[in-house]
Amino acid sequence: MNSQADPSSFEASGVRPVDHPVVRTGRIGVLLMNLGTPEATDYWSMRRYLKEFLSDRRVIETPRLIWWPVLNLIVLSTRPGRKGRDYETIWNRDRNEGPLKTITRAQAEDLTSHLRAVAGDRVSVDWAMRYGKPEVGPRIQALLDQGCDRILLVPLYPQYSAATSATACDQAFRALMQMRWQPTIRISPPYHDDPVYIDAVVASMRRDLAKLDFEPEVILVSFHGVPKEYLLKGDPYHCQCVKTWRLMREAFGWPEDRFRISFQSRFGPDEWLKPYTDETVKSLAESSVKRMAIVAPGFTADCLETLEELDVENREIFLHNGGESFAYLPCLNDSEDGMRVIRHIVDRELQGWI
Repeated sequence: MNSQADPSSFEASGVRPVDHPVVRTGRIGVLLMNLGTPEATDYWSMRRYLKEFLSDRRVIETPRLIWWPVLNLIVLSTRPGRKGRDYETIWNRDRNEGPLKTITRAQAEDLTSHLRAVAGDRVSVDWAMRYGKPEVGPRIQALLDQGCDRILLVPLYPQYSAATSATACDQAFRALMQMRWQPTIRISPPYHDDPVYIDAVVASMRRDLAKLDFEPEVILVSFHGVPKEYLLKGDPYHCQCVKTWRLMREAFGWPEDRFRISFQSRFGPDEWLKPYTDETVKSLAESSVKRMAIVAPGFTADCLETLEELDVENREIFLHNGGESFAYLPCLNDSEDGMRVIRHIVDRELQGWI
């Protein structure tokens, strides 16, 4: 800047030149980030979504020379149609969107009301998906346009994994790399053992169990799986899942043979975290367990992996192998328990900013 600039070119306040572009600053942004959902259930919409998801090197670590032909010549030729039919069974037809999008939007709206009561209009809340829409980059830009020069990123994953929390943050960092004036960024940490989270999950489960017309002999706590190789490379996800399960079991006061852990949604030929959910459900039914419930505390919102994979596929596995009564207990979603967790995390991480 020219130190000899004509004083007449400055505003009366002397703060900036008359021709200086308008810059909005001084506000705080909160961006909730979840995994994603296709825009529709047709073949091409599913293909676009799956290609973005399965091309992520955080999700699939197989060398590209091997994975590229498998993905493009096999997976993307067969999987979109099948997954599209699965999504059809859970699709929110009123809004024409996947339930994950509906619920994440509702979580952001509730958080907006909460923060307005706490900090007035100083804080803006938005939400984005790592895969699909709304995209992370444009939503960060939208917060900047509102004058948010400090932004809290909130990956909606209680347990950290490179394939979930890290890749969501990667996408935010890619957007930041394109910005001349970057906002100050905070990232909320995983909350797998946070007492507020554990209490909310257990309280929600107790209420849902009280509504059943049977008492489960076994409760199965199912987490999304990842390849075992990721654990061996140092990913903390497995350990955090096990700790969540242990704290839940201790809160219930049930023995391990009645309160079990498993991992779902394996993909491909490699070994994933064990025990596998579908095999565990089948084994329970075959071992004369007649009544069971299943819950997925690693998901902050119900989605394909819970509403279709757990409540439909695994229900069928249990009933077809001798089981009689099966219940899927919903995720926290935008319930009061669920929002209690999200509000707690955001309030804590905004300390010093508001």
